[in-house]
Amino acid sequence: METKDIISRIDHTLLKPDTTTEKVKALCAEAIEHGFAAVCVPPYFVSQAQQFLEDTKVKLVTVIGFPLGYTHSLIKVEEGKRAMEDGADEVDVVMNLSAFFSGNDNEVLKEIQSITQLAHLKGKQVKFIIETGLLSNNEIRKACSIAIKAEVDYVKTSTGFSGEGATVEMVQLLRDLLPKKIKIKASGGIKTREQAEAMIAAGADRIGTSSSLQIVGEPVTSV
Repeated sequence: METKDIISRIDHTLLKPDTTTEKVKALCAEAIEHGFAAVCVPPYFVSQAQQFLEDTKVKLVTVIGFPLGYTHSLIKVEEGKRAMEDGADEVDVVMNLSAFFSGNDNEVLKEIQSITQLAHLKGKQVKFIIETGLLSNNEIRKACSIAIKAEVDYVKTSTGFSGEGATVEMVQLLRDLLPKKIKIKASGGIKTREQAEAMIAAGADRIGTSSSLQIVGEPVTSV
């Protein structure tokens, strides 16, 4: 697989609690230089990142209900709305796992559907983070069914903060369960080119990683 094919799928990510403006600025500069698909930053930094990425093709992604997902639905919808107003092109929304494990599937559906409909009205996209490392295969099937009904744009494997991250087997399972119009973002623990290539070969359309530079063979310098 050519490097350009990997680069075009990478969401260059920085979601650590010690993230700063200078680190976000550097992240955006790296994404522009290398041609990554997107940067993924905390909601607090979306408006700043939008300025750093102005007049470029790099997409701006942020997270909603991150990383545990159990924020009240009204708050998550408002969080998504604000992120889009601040300039986010895509929002990665953590599924309400507490509602899901409680069997309240309709509440989970209503929440992600509300955010997705809002996003689509604004020409934005939604990635539904289902945290595959915490789910059984049957639960993954149920989560995918919710994603299909909500008409999300992507299903994302993991936050990288809970349970096991992305695996080739999980990406393959998601690809089997989802229609082609719903894409897959593999995220969580992807640190090498070999891993990225394997995820793409298994069906991943995007790779979420904070190890983007290592994957494309560039030296990493601290901010």
